[in-house]
Amino acid sequence: MKIATWNINGVKARLETVLAWLQEADPDVACLQEIKSIDENFPREEIEALGYNVETHGQKSFNGVALISKRPLEDIQRGLPGDDSDEQARYIEATISTETGAVRVGCLYLPNGNPLGTEKFPYKLGWMDRLIAHAKCRLAQETPFLMLGDYNVIPDPKDARNPENWTNDALFQPESRQKFRTLLNLGFTEAVRSCTDAAETYTFWDYQAGAWQKNNGIRIDHILMSPLATDRFSGCGIDKHVRGWEKPSDHVPVWVRLAA
Repeated sequence: MKIATWNINGVKARLETVLAWLQEADPDVACLQEIKSIDENFPREEIEALGYNVETHGQKSFNGVALISKRPLEDIQRGLPGDDSDEQARYIEATISTETGAVRVGCLYLPNGNPLGTEKFPYKLGWMDRLIAHAKCRLAQETPFLMLGDYNVIPDPKDARNPENWTNDALFQPESRQKFRTLLNLGFTEAVRSCTDAAETYTFWDYQAGAWQKNNGIRIDHILMSPLATDRFSGCGIDKHVRGWEKPSDHVPVWVRLAA
Protein backbone atom coordinates (compact mmCIF):
# COMPACT_ATOMS: atom_id res chain seq x y z
CA MET A 1 0.00 0.00 0.00
CA LYS A 2 1.60 3.23 -1.18
CA ILE A 3 0.52 6.42 0.62
CA ALA A 4 1.82 9.80 -0.56
CA THR A 5 1.65 13.47 0.33
CA TRP A 6 2.14 16.48 -1.93
CA ASN A 7 1.58 20.21 -1.60
CA ILE A 8 0.50 20.93 -5.18
CA ASN A 9 0.31 24.75 -4.84
CA GLY A 10 -2.99 25.16 -6.65
CA VAL A 11 -4.95 22.45 -8.45
CA LYS A 12 -6.10 24.77 -11.24
CA ALA A 13 -2.53 25.60 -12.23
CA ARG A 14 -1.17 22.11 -11.56
CA LEU A 15 -3.87 19.69 -12.70
CA GLU A 16 -1.95 18.24 -15.65
CA THR A 17 1.12 17.80 -13.43
CA VAL A 18 -0.95 16.06 -10.76
CA LEU A 19 -2.53 13.71 -13.30
CA ALA A 20 0.86 12.88 -14.80
CA TRP A 21 2.32 12.12 -11.37
CA LEU A 22 -0.64 9.95 -10.36
CA GLN A 23 -0.19 7.86 -13.49
CA GLU A 24 3.56 7.58 -12.99
CA ALA A 25 3.71 7.04 -9.21
CA ASP A 26 0.44 5.07 -8.92
CA PRO A 27 -0.17 5.73 -5.20
CA ASP A 28 -3.01 3.90 -3.47
CA VAL A 29 -3.70 6.99 -1.38
CA ALA A 30 -2.58 10.58 -1.94
CA CYS A 31 -2.89 13.53 0.42
CA LEU A 32 -2.87 16.87 -1.40
CA GLN A 33 -2.39 20.27 0.20
CA GLU A 34 -2.89 23.84 -0.96
CA ILE A 35 -5.48 22.87 -3.52
CA LYS A 36 -6.68 26.52 -3.44
CA SER A 37 -10.15 25.53 -4.55
CA ILE A 38 -13.63 25.32 -3.12
CA ASP A 39 -15.06 21.81 -3.05
CA GLU A 40 -17.42 22.43 -5.97
CA ASN A 41 -14.60 23.52 -8.29
CA PHE A 42 -12.16 20.73 -7.52
CA PRO A 43 -11.55 18.67 -10.70
CA ARG A 44 -12.73 15.41 -9.21
CA GLU A 45 -13.93 13.93 -12.52
CA GLU A 46 -10.45 14.01 -14.03
CA ILE A 47 -8.98 12.30 -10.96
CA GLU A 48 -11.84 9.83 -10.63
CA ALA A 49 -11.21 8.83 -14.25
CA LEU A 50 -7.87 7.42 -13.07
CA GLY A 51 -9.68 5.13 -10.62
CA TYR A 52 -9.64 7.25 -7.47
CA ASN A 53 -12.22 8.24 -4.90
CA VAL A 54 -11.99 11.93 -3.98
CA GLU A 55 -12.82 13.87 -0.81
CA THR A 56 -11.93 17.53 -0.27
CA HIS A 57 -11.98 20.21 2.38
CA GLY A 58 -11.63 23.30 0.23
CA GLN A 59 -11.38 27.05 0.57
CA LYS A 60 -11.52 29.76 -2.07
CA SER A 61 -8.06 30.84 -3.32
CA PHE A 62 -6.20 29.69 -0.18
CA ASN A 63 -5.31 26.53 1.73
CA GLY A 64 -7.48 23.49 1.07
CA VAL A 65 -6.71 19.79 1.38
CA ALA A 66 -7.82 16.65 -0.46
CA LEU A 67 -7.71 12.91 0.04
CA ILE A 68 -7.77 10.59 -2.96
CA SER A 69 -7.80 6.82 -2.70
CA LYS A 70 -8.26 3.77 -4.89
CA ARG A 71 -10.30 2.27 -2.08
CA PRO A 72 -13.39 3.91 -0.57
CA LEU A 73 -12.81 6.68 1.96
CA GLU A 74 -14.84 6.11 5.11
CA ASP A 75 -15.65 8.04 8.29
CA ILE A 76 -14.45 11.34 6.81
CA GLN A 77 -13.53 14.17 9.18
CA ARG A 78 -13.05 17.70 7.86
CA GLY A 79 -11.19 20.19 10.01
CA LEU A 80 -8.88 19.80 12.99
CA PRO A 81 -10.76 19.53 16.30
CA GLY A 82 -10.23 22.01 19.12
CA ASP A 83 -11.35 25.37 17.70
CA ASP A 84 -14.80 25.67 16.15
CA SER A 85 -14.03 29.26 15.13
CA ASP A 86 -11.16 28.23 12.84
CA GLU A 87 -12.41 28.62 9.26
CA GLN A 88 -9.15 27.74 7.50
CA ALA A 89 -9.34 24.49 5.50
CA ARG A 90 -6.19 22.70 6.61
CA TYR A 91 -7.10 19.16 7.67
CA ILE A 92 -9.01 16.15 6.38
CA GLU A 93 -8.97 12.59 7.69
CA ALA A 94 -10.49 9.28 6.63
CA THR A 95 -10.29 5.54 7.08
CA ILE A 96 -9.29 3.17 4.27
CA SER A 97 -10.12 -0.51 4.66
CA THR A 98 -7.64 -3.10 3.37
CA GLU A 99 -7.47 -6.89 3.36
CA THR A 100 -5.44 -6.80 6.57
CA GLY A 101 -7.48 -4.16 8.38
CA ALA A 102 -8.25 -0.46 8.37
CA VAL A 103 -5.74 2.41 8.12
CA ARG A 104 -6.56 5.94 9.28
CA VAL A 105 -4.98 8.75 7.24
CA GLY A 106 -4.80 12.44 8.17
CA CYS A 107 -3.86 15.02 5.53
CA LEU A 108 -2.66 18.34 6.92
CA TYR A 109 -1.47 21.75 5.79
CA LEU A 110 0.08 23.27 8.88
CA PRO A 111 0.09 27.09 9.06
CA ASN A 112 3.20 28.84 7.80
CA GLY A 113 3.38 31.31 10.70
CA ASN A 114 5.10 34.17 8.91
CA PRO A 115 5.75 36.96 9.41
CA LEU A 116 6.98 36.68 12.97
CA GLY A 117 5.57 39.33 15.26
CA THR A 118 2.07 39.01 13.80
CA GLU A 119 -0.93 36.92 14.85
CA LYS A 120 0.11 34.28 12.31
CA PHE A 121 2.86 32.78 14.47
CA PRO A 122 0.69 32.24 17.58
CA TYR A 123 -1.95 30.73 15.26
CA LYS A 124 0.66 28.28 13.96
CA LEU A 125 1.68 27.24 17.49
CA GLY A 126 -1.93 26.95 18.62
CA TRP A 127 -2.73 24.79 15.60
CA MET A 128 0.20 22.54 16.48
CA ASP A 129 -1.13 22.21 20.03
CA ARG A 130 -4.48 21.09 18.60
CA LEU A 131 -2.70 18.62 16.33
CA ILE A 132 -0.81 17.17 19.30
CA ALA A 133 -4.05 16.76 21.26
CA HIS A 134 -5.77 15.10 18.30
CA ALA A 135 -2.80 12.81 17.71
CA LYS A 136 -2.95 11.64 21.33
CA CYS A 137 -6.58 10.63 20.82
CA ARG A 138 -5.79 8.73 17.64
CA LEU A 139 -2.87 6.90 19.26
CA ALA A 140 -5.21 5.62 21.95
CA GLN A 141 -7.17 3.76 19.26
CA GLU A 142 -6.10 0.46 17.74
CA THR A 143 -6.01 1.51 14.10
CA PRO A 144 -2.75 2.27 12.25
CA PHE A 145 -2.66 6.05 11.85
CA LEU A 146 -0.58 8.30 9.61
CA MET A 147 -0.39 12.10 9.49
CA LEU A 148 0.96 13.31 6.16
CA GLY A 149 1.42 16.77 4.80
CA ASP A 150 3.17 20.09 4.60
CA TYR A 151 4.14 20.72 8.22
CA ASN A 152 5.91 24.01 7.49
CA VAL A 153 8.58 22.99 10.00
CA ILE A 154 12.29 22.47 9.31
CA PRO A 155 13.05 19.93 12.07
CA ASP A 156 16.86 20.18 12.15
CA PRO A 157 19.67 22.27 10.61
CA LYS A 158 20.53 19.43 8.25
CA ASP A 159 17.04 19.77 6.79
CA ALA A 160 18.03 23.05 5.11
CA ARG A 161 20.81 23.73 2.62
CA ASN A 162 21.52 27.06 4.35
CA PRO A 163 20.00 26.88 7.84
CA GLU A 164 21.43 30.27 8.76
CA ASN A 165 19.06 31.85 6.24
CA TRP A 166 16.04 30.56 8.18
CA THR A 167 16.80 31.77 11.69
CA ASN A 168 14.20 34.54 11.47
CA ASP A 169 11.59 32.41 9.74
CA ALA A 170 8.62 30.76 11.48
CA LEU A 171 9.51 27.41 9.89
CA PHE A 172 12.75 27.20 11.88
CA GLN A 173 11.85 28.85 15.17
CA PRO A 174 12.70 26.91 18.36
CA GLU A 175 9.01 26.88 19.32
CA SER A 176 7.95 25.33 16.01
CA ARG A 177 10.67 22.70 16.12
CA GLN A 178 9.95 21.88 19.77
CA LYS A 179 6.26 21.26 19.09
CA PHE A 180 7.21 19.01 16.17
CA ARG A 181 9.47 17.03 18.53
CA THR A 182 6.62 16.85 21.06
CA LEU A 183 4.47 15.31 18.34
CA LEU A 184 7.15 12.76 17.49
CA ASN A 185 7.71 11.94 21.15
CA LEU A 186 4.11 10.82 21.50
CA GLY A 187 5.30 7.68 19.74
CA PHE A 188 5.30 8.55 16.04
CA THR A 189 8.00 7.54 13.57
CA GLU A 190 9.08 10.14 11.02
CA ALA A 191 9.24 8.08 7.83
CA VAL A 192 11.99 9.78 5.84
CA ARG A 193 14.45 10.09 8.71
CA SER A 194 13.81 6.46 9.64
CA CYS A 195 15.17 5.60 6.17
CA THR A 196 18.06 8.05 5.80
CA ASP A 197 20.18 10.53 7.73
CA ALA A 198 21.57 11.97 4.53
CA ALA A 199 22.04 15.68 4.15
CA GLU A 200 20.44 17.50 1.21
CA THR A 201 17.25 15.48 1.61
CA TYR A 202 14.72 18.15 0.66
CA THR A 203 11.05 18.42 -0.32
CA PHE A 204 10.76 22.15 -1.16
CA TRP A 205 12.69 24.53 -3.38
CA ASP A 206 11.54 28.14 -3.71
CA TYR A 207 10.74 29.56 -7.14
CA GLN A 208 13.09 32.49 -6.47
CA ALA A 209 16.85 32.95 -6.88
CA GLY A 210 17.44 29.69 -8.74
CA ALA A 211 16.81 27.61 -5.62
CA TRP A 212 16.03 24.43 -7.61
CA GLN A 213 19.06 24.77 -9.87
CA LYS A 214 21.32 25.39 -6.83
CA ASN A 215 19.64 22.66 -4.76
CA ASN A 216 18.91 25.33 -2.13
CA GLY A 217 16.11 23.33 -0.54
CA ILE A 218 14.47 22.55 2.76
CA ARG A 219 12.59 19.53 4.13
CA ILE A 220 9.15 20.52 5.43
CA ASP A 221 6.85 17.79 4.06
CA HIS A 222 6.68 14.93 6.53
CA ILE A 223 4.96 11.59 7.12
CA LEU A 224 4.42 10.57 10.74
CA MET A 225 3.39 7.00 11.49
CA SER A 226 1.85 5.56 14.65
CA PRO A 227 3.47 2.44 16.13
CA LEU A 228 0.86 0.20 14.48
CA ALA A 229 1.51 1.86 11.13
CA THR A 230 5.27 1.62 11.66
CA ASP A 231 4.90 -2.14 12.16
CA ARG A 232 3.69 -2.32 8.55
CA PHE A 233 6.23 0.16 7.16
CA SER A 234 8.35 -1.21 4.31
CA GLY A 235 9.97 1.86 2.73
CA CYS A 236 9.68 5.47 1.67
CA GLY A 237 10.82 7.90 -0.99
CA ILE A 238 10.84 11.47 -2.29
CA ASP A 239 9.90 12.08 -5.92
CA LYS A 240 12.43 14.87 -6.32
CA HIS A 241 12.42 14.72 -10.12
CA VAL A 242 8.88 16.13 -10.22
CA ARG A 243 10.28 19.54 -9.26
CA GLY A 244 11.97 19.64 -12.65
CA TRP A 245 8.76 19.13 -14.61
CA GLU A 246 7.04 21.88 -16.54
CA LYS A 247 4.86 24.15 -14.34
CA PRO A 248 5.96 22.38 -11.13
CA SER A 249 4.86 22.94 -7.58
CA ASP A 250 7.60 24.24 -5.28
CA HIS A 251 7.08 21.05 -3.22
CA VAL A 252 7.56 17.43 -4.33
CA PRO A 253 5.71 14.24 -3.36
CA VAL A 254 6.85 12.15 -0.40
CA TRP A 255 5.56 8.60 0.05
CA VAL A 256 5.63 5.48 2.20
CA ARG A 257 4.82 1.85 1.60
CA LEU A 258 2.95 -0.23 4.14
CA ALA A 259 2.52 -3.98 3.98
CA ALA A 260 -0.99 -4.57 2.65
